[in-house]
Amino acid sequence: MHPPPDGEGLHEPLPRPLERMLRLAVLAHVEAEPRRRHPAVVHVGHPGGHEVVFACTVDDPDDLGVRTDVLLALLARVPRLEHGPEHEPEPLVWVTRPGDLETQDDDACWVAATRAAAGELGRPVEMVLVGRHGWRDPRSGLSRTWKRLRSRSG
Repeated sequence: MHPPPDGEGLHEPLPRPLERMLRLAVLAHVEAEPRRRHPAVVHVGHPGGHEVVFACTVDDPDDLGVRTDVLLALLARVPRLEHGPEHEPEPLVWVTRPGDLETQDDDACWVAATRAAAGELGRPVEMVLVGRHGWRDPRSGLSRTWKRLRSRSG
C-alpha cells in the first residue's frame, strides 16, 4: 500500500514520547496476548497508561457510522493529557490482531472510522496496527519491527 498523497499518517522523525508509546503498545500486546490466533481488539488511549478497548467479533458491522460511534465513545472515555515537549501525545488508536501488518479490509474500515472520528472531533487522531513484532501506520506505511522485544525495566 502506498502512502496517501496528502501525507496523512505518521512520518519521520517521530516525537520521542510517541515513539515510546508505540513501542509500549507492541510490548503490552506481546505480554498480554500469548495466543498466535486471537480476535482483533481496538485500543484507544495511551499504551502503558490509561486505555479502553473494544473486542472485535466476526459479526461486527462494516458500517462506517457504527465504527465511528465506537471510536468516539472510546475517545470520550480517555482523558486528554497536557501537551508540551515532555508530555504524552494525544490519545492513540491501535488495533491488535494476528498475522502480518499489511493492511486488510477490516483495517481499512477502522482507518476510515478513525478519520471520521478525527473529523468530528476537529483534531488529529493517529491510528496504527500492532502485531507481535511491531507496529505499522496503514496510512503512511511507516513502521517499526523488533525480532525480540523486551521490557527495558527488567
